[in-house]
Amino acid sequence: MAKIGRNQSCPCGSGKKYKHCCLPLLQAGQPVAPEMVQPTSFSLRAEVEKLQAAAEKKEKIFFESGVFILFADEHGDGWLLEVVESDAIQVARAGDPIDIDLVENTETIEVNWSHTYELRDRRLFLTAYTDSRCFELENAPCQQIRAGVRRIQQRYTPEVLSMIHVDTENVDTENVDTENVDTENIGPADD
Repeated sequence: MAKIGRNQSCPCGSGKKYKHCCLPLLQAGQPVAPEMVQPTSFSLRAEVEKLQAAAEKKEKIFFESGVFILFADEHGDGWLLEVVESDAIQVARAGDPIDIDLVENTETIEVNWSHTYELRDRRLFLTAYTDSRCFELENAPCQQIRAGVRRIQQRYTPEVLSMIHVDTENVDTENVDTENVDTENIGPADD
């Protein structure tokens, strides 16, 4: 099935634009006609690789993808943030990519997060899961991050955001440290 544009007529035949008809139902996880469900082509690994490529060139970059915020600074340090649970992991250091524990398929994404983050007084603080050490990330684009968090929280309903994380007890976690692993449900792509 071809991807449905947000401003196209809804395929259900209502005569409304897709964004005002079945798309919000899909995003809220409510049942719709089977022909309305679009396969997602989202790949967090591809987004991380895009960030790592910019970090390798020591280019500043900032972008959002789903419930994720990705950024790199002019020193080649890159981070991946998750908005729902305020998790974080470094994906590049001084221009060198860092191999992260990320497993994804068409329905879920599993990331072994290394930190939580918090924005305070226009500063970004990270706390490590391993030793609870807290430090400030000095070159973080805090204003952009705060605005990105707000956009993501406005883009998705609270019900959709609450469905992002699923119980990892039913996920095959062999050889994975499940203490800091979150499984993300992948929903329909947002144009």
